[in-house]
Amino acid sequence: MVLEVLVLLIGIAYGYMNPGKEDRMALLKKGAMIGLVLGIIFGIILSFSPRFSFLGGFFVGLIGTVIEIVLMTIFFIVGTYIGDWLEVKFKK
Repeated sequence: MVLEVLVLLIGIAYGYMNPGKEDRMALLKKGAMIGLVLGIIFGIILSFSPRFSFLGGFFVGLIGTVIEIVLMTIFFIVGTYIGDWLEVKFKK
């Protein structure tokens, strides 16, 4: 939970400091792509764990990492909305 709050605060700072509206769809696509790449990497690493079979470890690592990265991206995007709102309110 601490990491999610930190990502939200970083998103607020990003939205506040960058003038204008952010391209949130591009941020979401970039976050999903990073999640997929990291998911594959962690899936491969986890597949060599003695606790999982090769495919079991791969899919557990892949799915878990992709979900976590996409959630972090969503928190970041929500933060950019808040930051843009604050920018409009305080930078007049």
